[in-house]
Amino acid sequence: MKHDAALDSIDLAILAELQNDARLPNKELAERLGVAPSTSLERVRSLRRRGVITGFRATVDTARLGRPLQALLALRVRPHASRLVDPLRAFVLALPETITLFHVAGPQDLLVHVAVADADHLHRLVLEKFLVRQEIVHLETTLIFKTEHQPVQRPSEM
Repeated sequence: MKHDAALDSIDLAILAELQNDARLPNKELAERLGVAPSTSLERVRSLRRRGVITGFRATVDTARLGRPLQALLALRVRPHASRLVDPLRAFVLALPETITLFHVAGPQDLLVHVAVADADHLHRLVLEKFLVRQEIVHLETTLIFKTEHQPVQRPSEM
């Protein structure tokens, strides 16, 4: 599959550097790339304009926020219709425990990545927030022992 943004080696190097450290000053970025600071700045602006870079964010350790236990909640919604899914998505995203929401294909309809204080908190969240909703007909909980992220996203080589 071909990606829709024409990226050259400088663009790819910028993306790798900024994914490793989004706070990297432009002057240092330019030095690492071997280009002028003005070139670096314009390239980053172009990547943002084209939607390749969608934002910059701080990564937060949920354990240090008092939420060390993480889980995936797999939800089946019936009927699987926008009139039910859209308000449910808004509800899930408004919960402070929610990290990420995935709308998926397959036996489940939504996967919700949550972080909570402990097993008791997770139990209450499932029973008191999710299973009281009529549109959720099935819920499976999977505990997460460890999370690892691919630090740099690149275009597919296929």
